[in-house]
Amino acid sequence: VFTVNEFNTYGDKLEKMLRLDNPPIAIKMLEKESDIPDSAVRPKKHRNYHLAQCQAYAMSRREKATVAMLKEDNWCLAPLMVYGHMSKDEKVLNNRPDYDCFEPGKYIGVLSAPLNTAEFIPDVINIYCDTTRLRDMLLALRKSERPYVGGGYFPPSCSYAVVTPILTGKYMVVLPDPGEYARALTPVGEMIFAVPPGKISLLLEDLKEYQENSIFADEAVMMRPDFPQLDIYKKAFKAWGMDYER
Repeated sequence: VFTVNEFNTYGDKLEKMLRLDNPPIAIKMLEKESDIPDSAVRPKKHRNYHLAQCQAYAMSRREKATVAMLKEDNWCLAPLMVYGHMSKDEKVLNNRPDYDCFEPGKYIGVLSAPLNTAEFIPDVINIYCDTTRLRDMLLALRKSERPYVGGGYFPPSCSYAVVTPILTGKYMVVLPDPGEYARALTPVGEMIFAVPPGKISLLLEDLKEYQENSIFADEAVMMRPDFPQLDIYKKAFKAWGMDYER
């Protein structure tokens, strides 16, 4: 079991190792109001406005804010259902949701903050990053962890990046949905990598090993024929009777 300070340290390490534009965010499901830190912004109570959940996550990434979103703070349909604030109303949706949802009434809200400053133990960690950094994390994972990587490529991303990893314990590669781009200003080409908190130290170990020893880490960018080959390429090409040096 990790402490809050350990998670803060992991957040610093991830941000530096991956050279992220924004810090990873810690996300915690709230069961009661007393779980909300005094430092948290509550949009309706403190600022008299509503937000989509993805906008609250963006505030935690970009403004380094701790944000508590309860039912009354929401201005988007999906999180009201997926986080269990409202029941899954088929009359509203016209079809039954095929994404993971928490049971209605289990949680009163959701709390988010930068991982390196969070005052709480997260239920899941979301890393927003470009595809190069996502690829580095995936390639870094030891083979025994790879079966535990899932994907969510359809709306709502606030379910696949939070509910699914909490319920299953899986890593999730998630494509931000249209609302994230239109309302939370998520950059085009950015993805979400959701990490269960119990796996965060393992991910850091694997990233360190990958960056120090992988043939793919910091590979030079070039567009040229007969590019310099790695030794393992030369060995294979030679064994196959092919050209391998020019």
